Amino acid sequence: MCGINLIYAFSESAPPVDRGELLRTRDAMRTRGPDDSGEWHSSDGRLSMGHRRLSIIDVTESGHQPMTSPDGRYVIVFNGEIYNYRELRRELEGAGLQFHTTSDTEVLLAMFARDGERMLMKLRGMFAFCVWDARQRTVFMARDPYGIKPLYYALTPTALRVASQVKALLAGGGVSRTIDPAGIVGFLVRGTVPQPFTTHEEVRTLPAGSYAIVDRHGSIAIHRYFSLAEVYREGVERSGEVKRSDWSEIIRDAVRESVRYHLVADVPLGAFLSSGKDSTTVVALAAEAGYRELTTVTIRCAEFIGTKQDEVPLAKLVADEYGVKHVIRNVTQDEFTADVPRILAAMDQPTIDGWNSYYVNKAAGELGLKVMLSGTGGDELFGGYSSFRRIPRFVRAAMLPAKVPGLSSAVARLYGALRSRKSSPKSGLVLEYCGSYPGAYLMKRGLFMPEELSAVLPGDLVDEGLRRLDLLGLIRTAMTPDPGSAFARVATLESSYFMRDQLLRDIDWTSMSHSVEVRVPLVDAHLLEKIVPVLVAARDYKKQLLLGAPSKPLPDAIVNRPKTGFLLPIREWLKPPQGSPHTFGMRSLALMLAEQLMTA
Repeated sequence: MCGINLIYAFSESAPPVDRGELLRTRDAMRTRGPDDSGEWHSSDGRLSMGHRRLSIIDVTESGHQPMTSPDGRYVIVFNGEIYNYRELRRELEGAGLQFHTTSDTEVLLAMFARDGERMLMKLRGMFAFCVWDARQRTVFMARDPYGIKPLYYALTPTALRVASQVKALLAGGGVSRTIDPAGIVGFLVRGTVPQPFTTHEEVRTLPAGSYAIVDRHGSIAIHRYFSLAEVYREGVERSGEVKRSDWSEIIRDAVRESVRYHLVADVPLGAFLSSGKDSTTVVALAAEAGYRELTTVTIRCAEFIGTKQDEVPLAKLVADEYGVKHVIRNVTQDEFTADVPRILAAMDQPTIDGWNSYYVNKAAGELGLKVMLSGTGGDELFGGYSSFRRIPRFVRAAMLPAKVPGLSSAVARLYGALRSRKSSPKSGLVLEYCGSYPGAYLMKRGLFMPEELSAVLPGDLVDEGLRRLDLLGLIRTAMTPDPGSAFARVATLESSYFMRDQLLRDIDWTSMSHSVEVRVPLVDAHLLEKIVPVLVAARDYKKQLLLGAPSKPLPDAIVNRPKTGFLLPIREWLKPPQGSPHTFGMRSLALMLAEQLMTA
């Protein structure tokens, strides 16, 4: 896991690359890679690459980056891990290629030199990388199918700049700090900035499951090589071919395989262990795969002791059951208060979430662990959220009334006139939004609704932001082609937006701020393609299939525990003093972060 950056001064009118800018950008990402740093510059001074390394696979100097191909044509900077690199290496060696390191970076570079973009779906892992082609004078950029690893770029008429963090690009000094209304508006609506937008007008995110080529003239061509909607649609079409008697075996074999791949490392591994079903299953499967030296970490807050929010008793039960070392990390309000400035400084893009992730990663970093396993993705994959029930219900109920001319706006006006201060502003907009999956999803996951924004932001900023975002169009794009069933539509939306834009992004910045790599075995395109026909066919039986993956049954207390989520008492810790007229919630936190951005 690393931090990468690149500057390509393609225009003849542009000065050569400022090496100082390259190093400022690179070293703004020091916590992403404290073990090593590197830089590479083309002979004409027009292309420079930087790298910060967190050594996980081939921890020797031979894994140093940037890495150049034997013929000198290609140079790569790579952030991530390729879990099946040993298999790919054997394939390449069978074709006559020779290797000089045991790193996955060298395998990735050789795969690209031979197959170009055709190799992307052969990679099993999480990745964001750039390759410079000295012969064609092009930059190739790619991200993994789910977008687990970030990649940001700023393309001007004279130069391309790329980095693993938005703040790193800004730290270099070559990127405009102009705020993007679309990023601010999108953040307030969603609680996170929707991709491909960022909070800065000049910076964009390379979409997940995509690659891009920037040529010598500065033209960019972005291509999507992986689509969640297409995978789910194909799964729906194949669901009738899967026998019910085979469901358990298909899920068990595929999930076990994914966990085994995610154990590939040359350093010790740990795991985040809550009392939830997903993290417990991952820990159980890692132990069964032979990794008995796993260190599990659980967060505890005094405010939760004795309540259903206390993760510790059941987490300890699981650790004892599977014979793994278990560490309990207490987090206090005083520690949180002291850490808030550091958390905000590490937060690359604004988010209302990630606080809990910050502390489990802090605990891992304190223990000297570089790699942690997480159960993130289980709810999106196996339908664990209430949205899988509620959104289809919303759409069925509102679809016909929403088509009646004028009824939606009449209901909104009537509700606006009658509602009390304590009622939800969303309720009056049910017919406006819930007649379609994109609208119902925005209603379910929205923080502020678009109609509320003019009361908290300047009207011209709201108008411009909403126009550029096209929120419903953005959501609709993720559902194209139609995934084919109610479950598949919600799974596509939750994976595309809540998981990718919020959970995975929050995991990245919180883990990297503590120099920790987090692996997510349940977020794996190869796993999805193998089990999606079962997921579509299984209806309400999905989580039970996941819980059946370990050979040794999970404790009944875990299996029968209601879903509670992994939380810290943030609202209590941040609420104003007693007697203050102000209240605190996620909406007020979002407004505070947005105000900081606009006044910075």
